[in-house]
Amino acid sequence: PLRKAPAMSYLIRVLLPDAPGSLGQLADAFGMVDANIQSVDVVQVFPDGTAMDDIVVSLPKTALPDTLITAAQALDGVEVDSIRPFSGTIDRRGQIRMLASIAEHKNNTTRAMEELVDVLPRSITSGWCLVLDTTGPSRRIAANPAAPEDDATTPSVPPVTSARVLDVEHEDWIPSSWSLLDSALAVAPIGDTGMILIVGRPGGPDFLASEVEHLGNMGIIIGSILKV
Repeated sequence: PLRKAPAMSYLIRVLLPDAPGSLGQLADAFGMVDANIQSVDVVQVFPDGTAMDDIVVSLPKTALPDTLITAAQALDGVEVDSIRPFSGTIDRRGQIRMLASIAEHKNNTTRAMEELVDVLPRSITSGWCLVLDTTGPSRRIAANPAAPEDDATTPSVPPVTSARVLDVEHEDWIPSSWSLLDSALAVAPIGDTGMILIVGRPGGPDFLASEVEHLGNMGIIIGSILKV
């Protein structure tokens, strides 16, 4: 029997009309270049009738990722915002299991935060995340394997009262290792625990307002769990 050609997975972020049939047309266009959609996540819907979608697509290793861009942008009203290699699928449902596990280990802060950083990158399509305790000199509580290594510095983190994008150009407290590969960064407080969650997306794209809001809500929920 013929073996299926090995494939690479990519996360492609596209802006397309928020109208019936738009995603089907995009799927057909990807099919024409032997690409297969594995998962779709609507990141944000805009008032102008467009939507930003994150789509995980598998493509034969013999094909160039540029073929995805060409196929998408050949459709009316479709624009490619970014594309990058991505392993696995977007796992929104995993967040429920993560919250349950955090509740189970709420009396062991380090273990609870390890559960958080293990799951969160797959659910918000970030490359890495880490948790800092800022109640005194900042110290790292947990980080996923892809996060920049702890260089033993204690950045003077300004108060973080709400989720927001981090501006590497104007916030000189940010360690240089966080911004490698032109990473997009966002931060959120974990309730009023004094801990903050930082997420990084090497190579972009930037975090949209809806993603920052989601991150903030996640921080509020987790903070509430830890305080019970």
